Amino acid sequence: MTRGIETPVTSRQNPAVKEAALLLTSGGRKKTGRFLLEGARLCGDAAANGYAFKALFITEKARAQYAAEYEACAAVAEKIYLIDGAVAEKLSDTGSPQGVFAVAEKRNIPFVPDPNGFYVMTDRVQNPDNLGALSRTAEAFGASGLVLAGGCDLYAPKALRASMGALLRLPVLQTADPVGFLTSCASAGMRAFAAVLDPAAKDIRETRASGGRILVIGNEGSGVSDAVKAACTDLVIIPMPGKAESLNAAAAAAILIWEMRRDEA
Repeated sequence: MTRGIETPVTSRQNPAVKEAALLLTSGGRKKTGRFLLEGARLCGDAAANGYAFKALFITEKARAQYAAEYEACAAVAEKIYLIDGAVAEKLSDTGSPQGVFAVAEKRNIPFVPDPNGFYVMTDRVQNPDNLGALSRTAEAFGASGLVLAGGCDLYAPKALRASMGALLRLPVLQTADPVGFLTSCASAGMRAFAAVLDPAAKDIRETRASGGRILVIGNEGSGVSDAVKAACTDLVIIPMPGKAESLNAAAAAAILIWEMRRDEA
């Protein structure tokens, strides 16, 4: 790719700026097949992991402050726009933008689960912060990949930020048929553990498994659906002696992932 030419842009109504700002919405991302990255580290991570940018937007201050990240991003950008603070505010999803933004193509590459791998599956997780934090934990403890069954958009700005780049690095499979996916995994000898609030569930501390495994984390309000739960081979629960009835999805996932990987840590 030939490095783009730096073009000054100071109008919030510039067509390129308006197109990029549209990607802050789920509708804009769905319509274009693109997403918007914000922040020097996240943009740099994406560039380092094979993403090419349709456009890079950066302020003069950010270009000087994040010189190394800028060079890496500029090397994979078709177009580069030098923007001012007003344009940065229009493109930002945060209160204090760093002044670095990149437009990239979604990269949905289906994968076939390794029968000996460890995967984390989400069943309609809605909160992008939960999805991002969950993916970061999964990557930290060596998950082979993520499987997303409905829920929030993995390219939502909050999800990408909370993941600290994990959603750009981990293999991610999106499925509209979680039951079929789990059934095929079971046929390959893999076990699926649904995290549920169920008297029949086994204490996660007493659960040890080798070989292929899938940990299923459910929706924040309704948990794992009945159909998905029925397709799992095991039900697990986190014992809670306190008064809280449940945990935040990301917090629960962190505990469960640790316990399932503890013997391999």
